[in-house]
Amino acid sequence: MANDPTVFAQEFTSLYYKTFAQQRDQVARLYHPQAMMTFEGMQVGGQEAIHNKLKGLPMQQVQHAVTTVDVQPVPAVDGAFIIQVLGQLKADNDPPHGFTQVFTLFPYNGGNVIVNDMFRLNLHNN
Repeated sequence: MANDPTVFAQEFTSLYYKTFAQQRDQVARLYHPQAMMTFEGMQVGGQEAIHNKLKGLPMQQVQHAVTTVDVQPVPAVDGAFIIQVLGQLKADNDPPHGFTQVFTLFPYNGGNVIVNDMFRLNLHNN
């Protein structure tokens, strides 16, 4: 992946959402073995639990349309980044919904892995 944080974040999000759409059972490989994920308020920990959560989602087809990607380097850890993604999620025959996802990536085994992931649909209760 690129040295420029913005290019790195764009390449990472492209890889993540392409893998999610085409090979969801492989997405967990992008996570650290002890990673944490909060998905719609439900927290799971560990690569295996994240794999089970993502694989168990009821949607068969999914498309992420990324609107913006913001990135900040983590000051205390060389090669670590916080990435915030805003976009729209289209699942099966449901209408598109806005979403926000925040990743923290750390260097690990010569690459970068997700150590924290927070996902939330942007739904408003009326």
